[in-house]
Amino acid sequence: MGAQLRIYKRRIKSITATKKITRAMEMIAASRIIKAQRKVAASKPYADELTAAVTAVAHGSDVKHPLTTEAERPRRAAVLLITSDRGLAGGYNSNAIKANEHLTGELVSRGLKVDSYVVGRKGLAYLSFRERKVTQSWTGFTDNPEYADAKRVAAPLIEALGRDTDEGGVDEIHIAYTEFESMMTQTPVERRLLPLTLEKSAEDSAEVFEHGPGIHPLYDFEPSPEQVLDALLPRYLESRIYNALLQAAASKHAATRRAMKSATDNAEELIRSLTRLANAARQAEITQEITEIVGGASALADASAGSER
Repeated sequence: MGAQLRIYKRRIKSITATKKITRAMEMIAASRIIKAQRKVAASKPYADELTAAVTAVAHGSDVKHPLTTEAERPRRAAVLLITSDRGLAGGYNSNAIKANEHLTGELVSRGLKVDSYVVGRKGLAYLSFRERKVTQSWTGFTDNPEYADAKRVAAPLIEALGRDTDEGGVDEIHIAYTEFESMMTQTPVERRLLPLTLEKSAEDSAEVFEHGPGIHPLYDFEPSPEQVLDALLPRYLESRIYNALLQAAASKHAATRRAMKSATDNAEELIRSLTRLANAARQAEITQEITEIVGGASALADASAGSER
C-alpha cells in the first residue's frame, strides 16, 4: 500500500508542475492574441484601399498587364503556405496544411505545375518529410510578423510572376493560410492573389466599370497605366501577404490558448482523480495498520490470559 501511495503522490506532483506550465502558456497566448488582433485591424484599411486602387487602374484602362491579365494557357502556379514555427496549437497547422493540399490538388487537376513556397517550420517539415520540393521558405517570425517580413516573402513571388514559365516563372499566385474570425473560430482559406481577383472590399469599385449605369469615371494615368500597375501591384501583394501573416499569427495564438486551456483542465481533472485514488490507498493503509494493531493487541491479551491460568 505504501508503495502505491508514493506512486500516486509522484504523479500528482508531476502533473501539477505540467499544469503550471500549460496555465502560463495559456496566459501568454491570451495576451498575444490582443496584440495580433490590433495589428490585423490596423492593416486591413490599407490593404482594402490598395486593393480598390489597383482595381480602379485595372478596370479604368485597357492595358494588358501581366499582373492583372490571366494567361490564356496557364502552365505553372505558385502556392504560398503559411503555418507556424511551433506546435502546441491543436489542429491549427494540420488544418492549414490540409487547405494547402486541397488547393494544390485543384491546381494539379487543371494541369498546372505547382511551386511551393512555405512560411513556418511546421509546413516546411511536412513537405520535407514527404520529399516534396520547396522553392523557398521562411521561418522565425510567424508569432509576430512585421511588414518587412511580408516584403521578403512577396519579392520572389513577384519576380517569379514576371518571368517566363520556361525559366521558372509562374502564371498564378495562390495562398493557403488560417483566417482569424473569433477567439473560438479560425478558418483555413485558399485564395488566389494574382492575377488580380476581385475581393469584397473592391466590389463597389468594380461595379462602376462593369455594371454601373450612366457615365463611367475617366482616369488619366501618369506616367502610364503600365508603370502605375508596376508600382501598385507589388504593394498590393505585400499588403495581402502581410494581412495573411497577421491573421495566421492571431489564429495560432487563439489555437494555442484553446489547446493550453484544454490541457490545464485535463490536468486538473487528472489531479482530482489521482487524489481520490491516493486518499483511498491511504485509507486502506490506515485500516490495515489499525487491523494489525488490534490483532496484535488481541493476541497479547489472549497470551496473557493463558499464562494466568
